[in-house]
Amino acid sequence: MRHFYFSINITSYDFLPYYQGRVKDIVVTSDQGLRVQFPAMHLRPFLTRSGISGRFCLQTEQGKFVSIAKIS
Repeated sequence: MRHFYFSINITSYDFLPYYQGRVKDIVVTSDQGLRVQFPAMHLRPFLTRSGISGRFCLQTEQGKFVSIAKIS
């Protein structure tokens, strides 16, 4: 299993196209400098009125999404 750590700071307004499903995937740069793409729907549980902000750990197995957790 691979772990990718990254920070994100996106306003609720900027996340709206992802939330509405008009944009399916989100691309982040991990702390290791790797570009990681995953379905934006997995960030919905972390959405607040102000948006999504914090550090996250994304877990994948054989290139497939397993889970995501907010770590701070």
